[in-house]
Amino acid sequence: MEKIKIRQPIVTVAGHVDHGKTSILDALRSSSVQEGEAGGITQKISFTTFPVENLRKACPLIEKSKIKLNIPGFLLIDTPGHAAFTNLRKRGGSLADLAVLVIDINEGIKPQTAEVIQILKMNKTPFVVALNKIDKITGWKKLSDDLKTSVENQGERVKEDFLEKYYTLQGALQSYELETDLFYNITDFTKKIALVPCSAYTKEGIPELILVLSGLSEKFLTKRLELHSEPKGVMLEVKKEKSVSAIEAILYDGELKRTDEIAVASLSGEPIITKIRILEEILPVSSKFKAVEEVKASTGIRMQLVEKTEILPGMPFLKFKNNFEEIKKLFKKEISESIKTEKHGIIAKADSLGSLEALLVLLKQNNVSVVKAGIGGINKADAISAKANLDINELDAVIVGFNVGVTDDANEISSKIKIITSDIVYKIIEDLVIFRKEKQMEIEKKRMMGLSTICKIELLSQYVFRNTKPAIFGVRIAGGKLIKNLPIIDEDDEKVGNIKNIQSEKKSVEEATEGMEVAVSIPNVNYERELKGKKFLYSNLGESQFKDFKKNKDLLTGSEMKILKEIADIKRKTKEDWGN
Repeated sequence: MEKIKIRQPIVTVAGHVDHGKTSILDALRSSSVQEGEAGGITQKISFTTFPVENLRKACPLIEKSKIKLNIPGFLLIDTPGHAAFTNLRKRGGSLADLAVLVIDINEGIKPQTAEVIQILKMNKTPFVVALNKIDKITGWKKLSDDLKTSVENQGERVKEDFLEKYYTLQGALQSYELETDLFYNITDFTKKIALVPCSAYTKEGIPELILVLSGLSEKFLTKRLELHSEPKGVMLEVKKEKSVSAIEAILYDGELKRTDEIAVASLSGEPIITKIRILEEILPVSSKFKAVEEVKASTGIRMQLVEKTEILPGMPFLKFKNNFEEIKKLFKKEISESIKTEKHGIIAKADSLGSLEALLVLLKQNNVSVVKAGIGGINKADAISAKANLDINELDAVIVGFNVGVTDDANEISSKIKIITSDIVYKIIEDLVIFRKEKQMEIEKKRMMGLSTICKIELLSQYVFRNTKPAIFGVRIAGGKLIKNLPIIDEDDEKVGNIKNIQSEKKSVEEATEGMEVAVSIPNVNYERELKGKKFLYSNLGESQFKDFKKNKDLLTGSEMKILKEIADIKRKTKEDWGN
């Protein structure tokens, strides 16, 4: 019986910015890539192939534990966090077979950590937690090459500090429904997630991290790692250097030849058919590429393509064998599964197919419908589409953008609509939920205020411009909102009349809000006879209007509630049970 060929597992290293993802990889690669990054932060996706002979060298524990390694090694992927992490997707879930979630033991879970946890759970990706920076625990010393021995032999205070941080983190992970334990305490890795304390700086825990990844791969991934002959991959990043576009991609199955013609999915639904001009493969334990004639999965590759059509990040590709219609159907199914839109809803944009997919899943979970979704920056066409929603549903006059910019011409229209962008998908959802809640209250309030409005005005007796026919005088809005035609009463429930006109800075206005000083005109009033000596006037409310306001008091401000009570007190001078 022929032995099943298996590829190397794809391992994503992810976590919060500055928690040491690249440093952990450096410790594995024994390189110093991290120092060369701008500001010490990973600027792009980078992959490293880690052949089995290097694994054995870096982790003597493999021999010691008698783990039989069948995998040819690992393909390690360092990501600039969440955004690129979501690009690592293929039909049916995550491209990553395993993930290492790097958490600074001293800082715990941060927003990007939380985001990665959610994406790992959404994609059902098995993962290990690297509790990095144990060397930063005050008084920590490397006491043994064996991590467990080193942890257990620390001084009492150091050990207490370590355990306190460990238990705090374990509790925080439990709030995400994750059962975890220190890797050396786990007997069943299907029930608990392994926590590996480590230090990229002293290299403590790095062999143990490799050991856990190796053990998990051998035990649980063999079926998933089965290698087929047909090449399948995902475009990760499109890099433009001068006039040349180089595409970094991952080949996750099969064998790809430079002479192969490939089909790449596009958002329009028409596959892009192209030949490969140059095919390069990442060198083992290196960040350099080498030109090759063929590559076997799984590996990191760089391609220059003959076809000049723009290729989008996150898109899948396959070998083209004159089967255009078959591939078109296949891609269409995959893209439509990822991008499901409704007849009505907001507009969603993201930097790649994977990012967009993650965004759409989370919007759906929060009961937000999407009418249009796409890859790339927010442009004028998006803004015009969102503006059209104002007439249908104001709550949908929104564009959300994950890890994308906004063009100037879209910004020109943005005053009428809401644009929410962030490079953290959960921040977008949070901001959107808050916006929609506030907008809903505003709409409800507008609807309610359509019947009437709450207002209290203070008379400015020094500003009487005309005594009668009509009376024109100055007022300050003490609370609520003054609008034209509003019926007004005094503090004794005497009807004064309706506001005919409002002037602010010599210009006629439709309304005046709290704090504004304006001139008003009221017909059929003699200021000297009827208003002189009075301090405040109020909007006149009927009992049913008052009850409506009371029922919807959550839509009113503290100031409006106070005025409502004052109006009720005035009305009850003549009718005791008014409004009850």
